[in-house]
Amino acid sequence: MTASENSNARILAGECYCRAVRFEVADAFSYAMNCHCSNCRRTTGSAFKPFAGITQDKLRIVQGEDKRLIYGDDTTHDAHCARCGSLLYSQVREGKWVHVAMGTLVDAPSIRPSVHIFVGSKAAWHEITDDLPQYRGHVGDG
Repeated sequence: MTASENSNARILAGECYCRAVRFEVADAFSYAMNCHCSNCRRTTGSAFKPFAGITQDKLRIVQGEDKRLIYGDDTTHDAHCARCGSLLYSQVREGKWVHVAMGTLVDAPSIRPSVHIFVGSKAAWHEITDDLPQYRGHVGDG
C-alpha cells in the first residue's frame, strides 16, 4: 500500500504491545469516537476505547498476520494479538470498515475523537470531563 493508492494520504504504522503484529493504515479516517460500551471497556481494560473508522481496504497487516486472534466471524470481529492480547481493530459494518484502536497507532493520526458514544453504559467510576458531545448509544441517540 502506498500513499498514492490512498488519495495521497500519509501511511501510519500501528502495532500491538509485544510488536508481534504490525499494520499500516492510511491517515484517511472518516470518523473517530470514544466508545464507552461494556464490550469496548472489557476488550481494552480501560474506561473507553478511542477508535478511528476507515474502510477495510485501507488497513494492511505487514507482520504477524498469523499471530492475530480473531473473536467473531469473517465479517464482524475483533482482532487481537494472540501473544500479548492487544486489541488492534474491530471489523464492522458487514466487514467493509475497521475501527482501529487509536492506542495501537505508532504515528499520530490527523483525526481526533469528536464524540463519546454509549455513555449510557459507561463505567460508573469514570467521569467524562471534556466538552465533546455525548450520546447514550450510537451517534444520534440522545
